[in-house]
Amino acid sequence: MPAVFATATPAHTAGAAPLPRAVTATPASAADSADTPPVTQAAYLADRLRENPVYVTDQLPRELPRSTAPDFARLAKKTGVPTYVLVLPMLSSMEGERLLGAVHDRLGRDGLYVLIEGTDVAHAAAYGVRAPADAAVTVTLHELPYDAGALAGFERFVDVIAQGEEKAAARAEAARGKYRDDEPAEMYIGPSDRRNQSFLTGILLTGVPLSILLLAAYARRGRKGKPALRLIAPGAALLSAAAIALTAPVVFDETRSSAARPPTPAELSARVERVAAGLKQDPVYADPESPRVLDARQLDRLHERVRDFRRSDGGGPVYVSLVPQTPESESAGDADLFAAAVHAKVGEDGVYVVADPDDGTIDVLNHGLRLDSNHLSLDLPDSLTLGDRRADEADDHLLGERLDKLMTFLDETPRTDRPQTEPAPAPAPRAADETTLPALYSTDFWPGLFVGAVAALLLTGAAAGATWIVRGLLRRRSPVPESFDRMPFTAPTAPSTSYLRRTAYNELTALSAQFTDREDRARDRERLDAALLLVDGDPGRARRSGADPATLVAVIVLARAGRAALTGRASKLCCGVNPLHGPAEHRHHVRVSADGNRRRLLPVCAPCRDTAVAEPGAVHGRLLRLPDPALGNTRFPYFDITGSPLTAVPDGIGRLVDRVRGAAGVH
Repeated sequence: MPAVFATATPAHTAGAAPLPRAVTATPASAADSADTPPVTQAAYLADRLRENPVYVTDQLPRELPRSTAPDFARLAKKTGVPTYVLVLPMLSSMEGERLLGAVHDRLGRDGLYVLIEGTDVAHAAAYGVRAPADAAVTVTLHELPYDAGALAGFERFVDVIAQGEEKAAARAEAARGKYRDDEPAEMYIGPSDRRNQSFLTGILLTGVPLSILLLAAYARRGRKGKPALRLIAPGAALLSAAAIALTAPVVFDETRSSAARPPTPAELSARVERVAAGLKQDPVYADPESPRVLDARQLDRLHERVRDFRRSDGGGPVYVSLVPQTPESESAGDADLFAAAVHAKVGEDGVYVVADPDDGTIDVLNHGLRLDSNHLSLDLPDSLTLGDRRADEADDHLLGERLDKLMTFLDETPRTDRPQTEPAPAPAPRAADETTLPALYSTDFWPGLFVGAVAALLLTGAAAGATWIVRGLLRRRSPVPESFDRMPFTAPTAPSTSYLRRTAYNELTALSAQFTDREDRARDRERLDAALLLVDGDPGRARRSGADPATLVAVIVLARAGRAALTGRASKLCCGVNPLHGPAEHRHHVRVSADGNRRRLLPVCAPCRDTAVAEPGAVHGRLLRLPDPALGNTRFPYFDITGSPLTAVPDGIGRLVDRVRGAAGVH
């Protein structure tokens, strides 16, 4: 992770009153000088700031490439005081605080010193100038989300510095209070968020249009309509699909998962080239940006062991790199990949050791020596590669002691007849790919299409179920007879007694309500009177037990015939295939038996006629079948039931009326 420094304005104006040595931090005193970071680290960084007041490390190209230095310098000019900015890999809090004081002492220049680690402005201290450094760090920490990026964080830091001490302190206090209750929302989304967006887009793209089509088809079932009206639902579905396809990329317009700027190839190779150049001069390379973990005695001892191994039988060069390995580095924290890259740049075979001064891990890789590589990779103790509790607690991770033991392990490693080398490691992910989100119409978009289709089917099923329940409740509370257009599609072929009772009552009450004068429309009235004869003049008896199914069907047929006449759909015929289908307009020879070729001339409704023409053998499946009281619950075609008034249905409504009146003794 990173850290940064920069200078922008002259240090003092003539006659300015002297200021305290440090506003937010004090330089290390002689009493605690032993605790300060090694001189080499502070001296190296001070020399870099002497060359340029902004120093960006080459160890974080995936997060903060060195090309960002001019942007930091531009922002630093807005502070109004000399500003020095350092960008370094992550340090411990104590190291960061002490490092600023040590660098200032080495550089010998007053100003505002800023240390940026990763995406945060980690530390800041003012030496010889007035600047609300602490308040600015607090505001930056609390007001910005963690993924805002180092440049955005430094820009906010500079804005607070420019406000002055009083306003900066008030803003810092407000930021602390707000952060406790309302943490800033993230500025970027990750790959998993993009997959969720793609999944949702896929669901909507199929679910919405398909739901429109299915629900429209369900609502239109059994109804006739103008051809032009039938195009409304497909048109709406097409428009909704187009709207979703065009709107989704606008709503989900994120393209990056991070504020990191893609590095150039030169920035990705800068650290490897620096380390390789150092190893060509000295087989032990200690990163000058990191705290020193080997003292002079340990360093001399390591050099001696390296020379001895080089001269030993089957030995060879050993190259030790004391360099931190971070996910933001060119090798993405992969020590094997880093060692392979350094080996390629050095151009010499040998044992390449990567010791991380930050976490204390040690990786050993054999590139071209006659050493048993399996022994190196499998038998190397964890106490050497990872360290133990003592190493974890020590500031230097006991790297000097552990590297000395590593050299002993190398001395004892079995030799082989031929040189061995490590297999080529997998390449690091492309830096640009790490921060670029996948396209919206990819990844989980395709499964989303399938889920959307399933969801549309479930929604239609739920709507149909809810409609059926609501209609059932409404029919019970305020009966409404079925429309004539729907009857051929909704009428059952083997109706239950409860269905017949409910339908007979609904039809009778609906027809009775349309007559106010007994002398009015006598011809239509006779159908109502005939239906009432079957229930002894009381429509309520249709809902009570006692009436057989054939009688209830006759009530329904007569009531519907009367209602059809009143609505201008008068017909002398009723569908002879299933009288519950309502009025008929034509007669047609239909096959009334599944076996043989038995045919009968019957009046038919339009759907039954179409079936008789297109698929004659399927007509018998549309016949109304009722139980014959004389034979138990066995169902027969309605016209074969003994003593039923329905035997007159094929001859027309008039014959049915006569049959009912005759059976009741009314002439």
